[in-house]
Amino acid sequence: MRRSFFLASLVLSFAASAAEAPPKSYVLKAARLFDAKAGKLVTPGVVVVQDGKVTAVGAGANVPAGARVVELGDATLLPGFMDAHTHLTGEPGPDWRQDVIDDLQRTIPEQTLESLPKVRATLMAGFTTVRNLGAPDFIDVGLRNSIRRGTVVGPRIIAATVGLGSTGGHCDGGNSFRKGMLAEESTRGVANGPEALRALVRENLKFGADLIKVCATGGVLSLNSDVDSPQLTQAELDAIVDEAHARKRKVAAHAHGAEGAKRAIRAGVDSIEHGSLLDDEALDLMKKKGTWYVPTAMAFQGVRERADKGMLPEENIRKVRAVDEARKQALRKAIAKGVRIAFGTDAGVFAHGRNAGEFALMVEAGLPPVEALRAATVNAAELLGVSSTLGTLEPGKLADVVAVPGNPLQDIRKTEAVFFVMKEGVVYRNDTEAQAPSAAR
Repeated sequence: MRRSFFLASLVLSFAASAAEAPPKSYVLKAARLFDAKAGKLVTPGVVVVQDGKVTAVGAGANVPAGARVVELGDATLLPGFMDAHTHLTGEPGPDWRQDVIDDLQRTIPEQTLESLPKVRATLMAGFTTVRNLGAPDFIDVGLRNSIRRGTVVGPRIIAATVGLGSTGGHCDGGNSFRKGMLAEESTRGVANGPEALRALVRENLKFGADLIKVCATGGVLSLNSDVDSPQLTQAELDAIVDEAHARKRKVAAHAHGAEGAKRAIRAGVDSIEHGSLLDDEALDLMKKKGTWYVPTAMAFQGVRERADKGMLPEENIRKVRAVDEARKQALRKAIAKGVRIAFGTDAGVFAHGRNAGEFALMVEAGLPPVEALRAATVNAAELLGVSSTLGTLEPGKLADVVAVPGNPLQDIRKTEAVFFVMKEGVVYRNDTEAQAPSAAR
């Protein structure tokens, strides 16, 4: 009895010490604030946060009693960044052969646990929301749910689960392996024919997908398909989009080649990912239909870095060299034509946490710095379907706030130096202090 009483007292004592909650109200102050809706800087930057939401913005904001004031100095406050194209369960190692072996040997729990540093690095880089476009064994769904519950530190995840594609296509996990070597689960997203693919859409949604990702063309990092080859018929793409949209889910299409992209655009996909070989007809069709373009310039930089070091198979090196200049031209044309652009990186092709490098590459291609910032905030929020709660710093929206030093409109690379991160009113990073108030969460 005494032992039970002692243990109960110990548990209660620990719970009381661990239950010290972070402040519910904050006043964040900086030299300036980025108004993503208007596309301009506001001075000074002031954001009032209460119970996880923004309650006021601007110098004259009403400050709740007991609010904690956070002085961030010569910095810019921005809405939490969004990356519309990540792969949180992957990251390249120095030897692609070893990566293949690891993928075959590691259990699902191992793969999940090894994703935890990746999701944390993404959040600490200022990306409070991501769209994960492909993960095996529903690992991204599990990460999403654990982050929602607060048991894992990471960004808000909009999960696609496995990508859908045709036999031998870019989304076929059995590519380049001899028949029978891999379990059937490796090709779970593979089907042929409109009705079979429609059934896979239903299966993905049944098991927790927030959207559908489809491979409309070949890819750079697959081993047995040309980058530009279309891999689904018009009827197959029509069925995928029809089923997803009927269930109020969006569709993202991996598409390098122009013909496969045009089929996807005609089918009504919500975004074209990569688009390295888009021609004028494809871009004009995107402009007409309002299709989003997610160029993932960082993916090409990351692959090129690995190619330069000989860290990829020769076929992959050949393919990235072949499309690199074309994809730069496609992005420049898309900007000039006014195609809607959202921020996405393909993180996982390169190391997670480097996501912000995309900003400078977009600006280098001709996108004004203010539009690059809007691509990762208000534009990405619209693509992801979260504009009502995220994307801008306005009263009533969730308090996702990041801070960068100086003025990012003068130097877009300031986005690569995020030093303050808040997600839904919880501070996860504050480099102006020894430890963020709730960093242990």
